[in-house]
Amino acid sequence: MVNNKYLENISGEDLKNYELSCFKGEIVVVDNRKAFNKVFPRLCNEKMLGFDTETRPSFRRGAKNRVSLIQLASGNLACLFRINKIGIPEELIKLLANSEVVKAGVAVHDDIRFLKSIRKFNPAGFIDLQKLVKNYSIQSSGLKKLTAIVLGFRISKRQQVTDWEANQLSEAQQIYAATDAWVCHEIYRTLTS
Repeated sequence: MVNNKYLENISGEDLKNYELSCFKGEIVVVDNRKAFNKVFPRLCNEKMLGFDTETRPSFRRGAKNRVSLIQLASGNLACLFRINKIGIPEELIKLLANSEVVKAGVAVHDDIRFLKSIRKFNPAGFIDLQKLVKNYSIQSSGLKKLTAIVLGFRISKRQQVTDWEANQLSEAQQIYAATDAWVCHEIYRTLTS
């Protein structure tokens, strides 16, 4: 067990006392091959990335849509791969299967399962922050609470249930998606440094 300097949990009421923040780095929406080829090499130099996915919500009982977006973020770059438009390119599959690149996220098992239903691959290098934080006696597991506990600010989840397959992602959607992946990067970096 690691020496714990973090709260075990935080209430929704206490969460309101934390300053709201978001990703302020470069956001690249990747919705065509040209954009992919331009930005992807920049991710390949990273040894650790924040990871998340977004799926268009379904309001029918039992219905589940396919993943629309894969987000990967470093400390200052967030790439939003619109896989509903470009699929999952081979280079991205190789990154998701690369054990030498850490991909830190929350509830990654479900994300990986949904991605594997689109394209088969052998995932490697994934770290589930919900499991990692238990080593620090943190009981909370949601990203919003983990962000406050580990990073000391709160994030907005207002865009979570929006249309991730819209023709264009709004600026608010882009910031939300980038922030979710970025805070995963920052939580992992903070806990392991």
